[in-house]
Amino acid sequence: MRQAPEFTLDQLTGRSRDHLREVEHAPAGVRCALHKEVAGPYLALRAAAAVDGIDLVAFSGFRDFDRQLGIWNGKFRGERPMQDREGRPLDVHALTPAERVSAILWWSALPGASRHHWGTDFDVMDAAALPAGYKLQVVPAEYRAGGPFERLTDWLDRHMAAFGFFRPFATDRGGVSPEPWHLSHAPVAARAQAGLTVDGLRTVLAGAAIEGKAEVLAALDGHFASYVVNVDPAPERALLSPRLA
Repeated sequence: MRQAPEFTLDQLTGRSRDHLREVEHAPAGVRCALHKEVAGPYLALRAAAAVDGIDLVAFSGFRDFDRQLGIWNGKFRGERPMQDREGRPLDVHALTPAERVSAILWWSALPGASRHHWGTDFDVMDAAALPAGYKLQVVPAEYRAGGPFERLTDWLDRHMAAFGFFRPFATDRGGVSPEPWHLSHAPVAARAQAGLTVDGLRTVLAGAAIEGKAEVLAALDGHFASYVVNVDPAPERALLSPRLA
């Protein structure tokens, strides 16, 4: 059997797009980029959800290094809103640089360390469940009981593993705050996670114009352990799911 190709460092850190395929959601025309091996399983998941009246849309797929860097720098400088672990607003200017780094990591990945770089991970919603004029907030309450995506959460709980998907941030493990909207394709993401090392990430960040660079690099080993590889394990059913091209 032919072995699946491994990820390059550029692919792992969001500095290359040659592992991706564009996916369009008809009829809305929303587009997102996913890994070539993940697009098929995602479309199959979407088709199965549609049978049950759910318009499953990946509203955020691949995110490149520069976009993640912009999110990071904007938060570090106080140009983007920041929240604590309970989702309450934070005053970034009241925090030390090291505290800013830790606070950002609760909700946003380091540039070069986002699972969105791999094309294996994406954020989902049910477009059919959005009330007229509703502005998507992407907060846990939207996916819990009483939220507009309660039914989506329940449906994914029952069906996503059969298509190879799981939630890497389902529970609070002391790292990234729970993200019920974030799905990952277990077989391909496992290869990516195995390929990304702290030394490779350090090389990329050392050459980047990232705010708080000294603090980031000084604590990178700990942050890598807490926020990059500290994820919920994929169920065996998801890891063994058939690949759909």
